[in-house]
Amino acid sequence: MKVLVQKVLSASVSVAGKVVSNIDNGYLLFVGIEKGDNEQQADYLAKKVANLLILTDENDKMNLSIKDTGGEILAVSQFTLAADVSRGNRPGFETAALPDDAQKLYEYFVEKLKTFDIEVKTGIFQADMKVALINDGPCTFLLQK
Repeated sequence: MKVLVQKVLSASVSVAGKVVSNIDNGYLLFVGIEKGDNEQQADYLAKKVANLLILTDENDKMNLSIKDTGGEILAVSQFTLAADVSRGNRPGFETAALPDDAQKLYEYFVEKLKTFDIEVKTGIFQADMKVALINDGPCTFLLQK
């Protein structure tokens, strides 16, 4: 399981030209689920995201978590994080979880994030989403378990 964390000033997801979710100040998460990923990995990554000290304090140092600041999270499923690009020029997706399995674990991960008293919004699973963001920093981290 992989979670790409981007610190953002704002982010939104649109489907068919309509904004379906948006946040200010917080994290945009791209969540990739591979075959064999499980709830224990989701638990670990949700806790890691909730406690990650990448938001700045009054001295402009990365010392605060999303919980400390009351920021929001926009979590977007992204199967392309499971891509294998080691052979040729066309990505392979053999390691990506099947859609039903991925959706269950993605939804579990989102619910787990909410247990940390964080406002979590989502895109629409398997939709053709357009994601807009203003990356703060830029500040991007890849978490995997």
